[in-house]
Amino acid sequence: MIIPIRCWSCGKPIAHLWEDFLLKTNNRKQNIKETLDELGVERYCCRAQFLGHVDLMDTVSAFKKF
Repeated sequence: MIIPIRCWSCGKPIAHLWEDFLLKTNNRKQNIKETLDELGVERYCCRAQFLGHVDLMDTVSAFKKF
């Protein structure tokens, strides 16, 4: 749904970096590895959170609540 506030493995706060990551990697303007290095995301577990995340918020918000 949305990026977790903290990394599930190490507990480092990562959610505040998500919008910058999207802006810099949108339409592949900048290499993903370089972007993560620039943002200071060095641990493999944190990088996996960014690389494996699928934003489903628009899809889920289309359904009604009961």
